[in-house]
Amino acid sequence: MHRESMATSAGMLFVYDEPQFVSFWMRNTLIPLDMLFLDATGTVQHIHENAIPLDETAIPGGDDIQYVLEINGGLSSRLGITVGSALRHPSIGDNAAWACE
Repeated sequence: MHRESMATSAGMLFVYDEPQFVSFWMRNTLIPLDMLFLDATGTVQHIHENAIPLDETAIPGGDDIQYVLEINGGLSSRLGITVGSALRHPSIGDNAAWACE
């Protein structure tokens, strides 16, 4: 990532072809991030808050994860995002818990 900052409204969405076990790390990431791990419906299954910059320790997201959204550290709490929250995005498609219109 090699970024020293990220706009509050920015983030990175990782989309997998099918649900699976996923694990992330913070190599080359200079800012703390929240990692939201979502299932095939876009429902948050796990949140890892304030991942430590440059830490190479594995951050497991769990099984049956199809999407991972990385946002600025602490933002999920400030926005009230919790396990069970649903993400709307065109990539989620027909399986969405809350369809994108």
